[in-house]
Amino acid sequence: MFKLNLKIALRNLKRNFVISMINIGGLSIALAAFILIVLYVNYETSYDKHNPNYENIYIVGRDLKDFKTNFTPPPLAEIIEQNCPEVALVGKMTPSNLEFPLISDAGRIYIKNTMVMNFNAAKIFDLHPQGGLKQPQGEIERLYYLNEASMRTLFPNKKDSMPELVLMGGKTLGLTAPIQGKIVPNPHSNLQFDGVAIGNNLGVAEGFGFPNYYTYIQVKPGTDIKALEAKIDRLMKAGMIKEKIDMGSLKNERVFLDPLANLHLKPQAGNDTNYKVVMALFILSMLIVVIACINFTNLTIAQANKRAKEVGIKKVLGSYRQLLTMQFITEILIQCVLSMLLALMLAELFMPTFNNLFEVPLSLAAGAEELYWMLPLILLIVTFIAGVYPALILSGFKPALVLKGNFEAGLQTSWIRKGLLVVQFSIAVIFIAGILIVNRQVEYLHTEDTGFEANQVLVIKNQMMYNKPEVFATFRDKVMKINGVKSATVANVVPGGEQTGSNGYTVEGREALLDFIDVDYDYFETLGIKLKSGRTFSKEFKSDTLNAAIINETAAAKYGLLDPVGKTIRGCNIDYKIIGVIKDFKSQGFEAAVQPTIYAMKNPCGNPRLSIMLKVDAAQMSAVLAALKAQWSGINRLDGEDFRYDFLDDLYGRLFKKQEQLKAVFFTASMLTVFIAVLGLFAFAKIMTSNRRKEIAVRKVLGASDFQVLKLLNSSFLWMLLIANVLAWPLVYLLARTWLDTFAYRVELSVVPFALAGVISLLLAVITVSLQATKAVQANPAAVLKHE
Repeated sequence: MFKLNLKIALRNLKRNFVISMINIGGLSIALAAFILIVLYVNYETSYDKHNPNYENIYIVGRDLKDFKTNFTPPPLAEIIEQNCPEVALVGKMTPSNLEFPLISDAGRIYIKNTMVMNFNAAKIFDLHPQGGLKQPQGEIERLYYLNEASMRTLFPNKKDSMPELVLMGGKTLGLTAPIQGKIVPNPHSNLQFDGVAIGNNLGVAEGFGFPNYYTYIQVKPGTDIKALEAKIDRLMKAGMIKEKIDMGSLKNERVFLDPLANLHLKPQAGNDTNYKVVMALFILSMLIVVIACINFTNLTIAQANKRAKEVGIKKVLGSYRQLLTMQFITEILIQCVLSMLLALMLAELFMPTFNNLFEVPLSLAAGAEELYWMLPLILLIVTFIAGVYPALILSGFKPALVLKGNFEAGLQTSWIRKGLLVVQFSIAVIFIAGILIVNRQVEYLHTEDTGFEANQVLVIKNQMMYNKPEVFATFRDKVMKINGVKSATVANVVPGGEQTGSNGYTVEGREALLDFIDVDYDYFETLGIKLKSGRTFSKEFKSDTLNAAIINETAAAKYGLLDPVGKTIRGCNIDYKIIGVIKDFKSQGFEAAVQPTIYAMKNPCGNPRLSIMLKVDAAQMSAVLAALKAQWSGINRLDGEDFRYDFLDDLYGRLFKKQEQLKAVFFTASMLTVFIAVLGLFAFAKIMTSNRRKEIAVRKVLGASDFQVLKLLNSSFLWMLLIANVLAWPLVYLLARTWLDTFAYRVELSVVPFALAGVISLLLAVITVSLQATKAVQANPAAVLKHE
């Protein structure tokens, strides 16, 4: 019986080749997109799952009421270790973002991301350096490891596992360090680095006033996390009180524990934008499959008339409905299998493009474990969704009505087909309106005023600490002699998403937590930041280097100050005098709101000023770069051999990378959805027009014009498209509002995307239906009616 069903199925595929290819092609495209996105979602949601203690690892964070941070003081690790027996391991680490060269006889590399950690942190993250994980000797020793690519560059002919000596920071310094060997960071981990320095303890001389470390804990199975969280919170506050830390606005601080599973997509100290993007992609892929299944179901039902006599004769000859149902399901299963095979080929074909867009190493081979059980399940689900109902419809025809010749399956299934078409185009409208809204927001990110000027600003990579204005003055004097350099400044961070520190500051008895940024002269002038009131730092006022401060509009509003200039603000054990208020600027991009911030030239709580920024005349950029490179050894003694730079607008633009990816994928998904919907409408219109050929011929004989007939054929589809738009618009609004709410600064929703989506969908429907209807309209009525 199966062999007979298989033969019938193949013959029907051949007889209805165009419709079958539309069915198989549309479904295969949808499944290919689904496979790619499922692999991506699985990759993004499984970071660090290779770690054997994945479910028991947490990072200790601090909730400071206004924001959350994962930075904690170094003594916290020791306190947890001594007082929390339910914690198996306590590790701490701190990132070193200082970029410096390592030099060997064979080559030179630049270390950009060094992770300094204690031995327990290396154990928690299951690190396996070359020669095995070894514990350093004593409190001072550090064991240094580099990633495989760096080791290959520095020591291309290395065969043994003995340590190698390298120069650090340039040949002129004469600093050396032994490299123990290579360490390969798992690319599927939250912990990424170029190199690792492992010690026994970190931050020994630093107290609770130096929250510059990440503290990780590995708890014992079955630990009550909420109770442990409260216990660590009490220990933290007791330590701060013991050290007489001025808690100020930190009195509302509390400790939280964030599981390792959250850190990649939805960390508590951060935002869940990445998680929402991943889930949005998964939902999009599901919708594409749904629209393809609807397409499949609709076209199968629409062809029912062609199979009616076959069903009638088989039933008269004694065939049972169950056997007929199995026959039709077999036909649909064959089409689904062909679609799945074609989908795998398409997924493999477009995998490199997808990987390049999202910078991931996906492959069908690597994802075989997930796909092994998933693809057969998807195949069965798609076959069931797309095939069971059409099979029941086709197998349920009444033999008497069919064989009399007065049976029209369309009358029985018309409402079903129309309903499915409405759902299909509702999804298409959601995609069309969605891409218009996404495109508008992404364009807004690139065109809206950020409050500062990133163009023509060089960010020079540097090892020299310019914490004192008099030290940087020498540097400034040298670079300002180069034609084309308009201004020069240095700070501890640049506006490109870099995180800065925070501290409590008091004005007129009111306490608040402010971000602090350490700057030098010409910082605001170099970045084109506008002044709201007062003045910026000036060499004419010597006190500016001691106790002058500038705040932004948000900080002034937080304190409720209408005229802050001249008032005193206390923080870091200094009474600062506010000399100016700057307009807010979006240093963290558009997703995070501008934080209340204070700028000072003297800040005991601050980090080293390493980020040099130069404003350069656009017409002389090439000449300035050449001059800086040639003169760098005389300008900056630590980096004399290595002049390296970035453009600030490029650094800032990286903040929009995820949204650019979402836009690209959403655009592709929208095109696929519209393409599948139009394919379905094309085939549906072809079948419907074919079924109404006699009606069209009779109307033409009775005097109807071609335009009137085309209008008649389009009218039923247009009503369905209008209903689809009305159903889609509320969903589009809810989805768009949810996505836009992830931005602190966003466009306002208007009727334009909704109206455009409606117009585009209607135009596509009219063009698609008219292309099919024109053939029937132009046919000779005599040729159609000659057999009547």
